Amino acid sequence: DNHDSKTKDGRMRVGIGYDVHAYGDGDHVTLGGVRIAHTRGVIAHSDGDVALHALCDALLGAMALGDIGEHFPDSDPRWKGADSRRFLQHCRALVQEQGWRVVNADLTILAQVPRVGPHRLLMRQNIADDLGVRIDCINVKATTSEELGALGRGEGLACQAIVLLTHGDNAHQHGHDGH
Repeated sequence: DNHDSKTKDGRMRVGIGYDVHAYGDGDHVTLGGVRIAHTRGVIAHSDGDVALHALCDALLGAMALGDIGEHFPDSDPRWKGADSRRFLQHCRALVQEQGWRVVNADLTILAQVPRVGPHRLLMRQNIADDLGVRIDCINVKATTSEELGALGRGEGLACQAIVLLTHGDNAHQHGHDGH
């Protein structure tokens, strides 16, 4: 890369992520770092937080650093039952190490149940805290798939996430430094 730091300061990157998990045995799901009581759990190696997994993939994608499976393989016993907020904090560190900062993130949770609305604010706060940004830089919304397909039949849940990054002091100029 022959770009000097001045050129890099004006650059932005975008990343998109997607994750899906099937329902299985359990009494809760974790979304955006929030434990939500539910009649089923998810089948996953970690806590199965589709929102944070999709967001991690978006961050890694923006940085061209692969995907969450490369960084936290499900074959590694260290990650069994792991809190996905640890994954998100690791991805934030990778972004910051290269001089990038999160501008904003937008997540769409796709599930028939459970209802996301009552937990949305806490999800946004958890994500903002873990990324070091203000809560108004994080959006979480939910939709159903109108009872179509596997998600519509209530067989699991999914999330799409997109993130915008900026390089260097550009983030401070726009007030997105987390303060």
